[in-house]
Amino acid sequence: MQVRPRRASPTIASATLTGLLALVLLAACGTPPHKEMDQAQGAIDAARAAGADRYAADTFAAAQRSLTLATQAVDQRDYRLALSHAIESREQAQASARLSAETQGRLRGEVERSKAEIKTLVAQATGRLSTAEKTRVSRRLVSESRQSLSAADGLVQKADAAVQAQDFSAAQAALSGAKERISQVITMLDAAMGAQKLRRRG
Repeated sequence: MQVRPRRASPTIASATLTGLLALVLLAACGTPPHKEMDQAQGAIDAARAAGADRYAADTFAAAQRSLTLATQAVDQRDYRLALSHAIESREQAQASARLSAETQGRLRGEVERSKAEIKTLVAQATGRLSTAEKTRVSRRLVSESRQSLSAADGLVQKADAAVQAQDFSAAQAALSGAKERISQVITMLDAAMGAQKLRRRG
């Protein structure tokens, strides 16, 4: 008579699986989480390359702190805590990279809007300058206006270079300077031409 092997009951099988998982976790916690720490460092390096240290500074710094805590936990042989900090560091670094991309996209949009405003102002200033020359506004004022517009153009070029370097703060500062110069030219020319009209009426 053939004897069939008994099948393990679901309860026993479940208990066996749980026991194996527990052994795996204990084994994992018994060694330093080098893999997870390396992953965290890689995520931090990638985030820095994406500009997170400048445009998501708080979250990026948190990722660095968590990795430092992971290293300290390894030194204290608390590998479970080290694993937790390493995973947290990786997630924070990835979050900082996403935030950096979003922030840079927003700032790039603001720079483009500023450049559009400057283009409109330049057209207005150029029109005023042409009218000023026809109405015989002083040559000195015309010359100063041309110099200011040239300087403003230089600032716009400086802003373009800053954008290429992903330095949007410097780009906005340069564009603000350009808008101020162009607006001053328009104000001065309007004042000069207005004064001429008054003299003619007088």
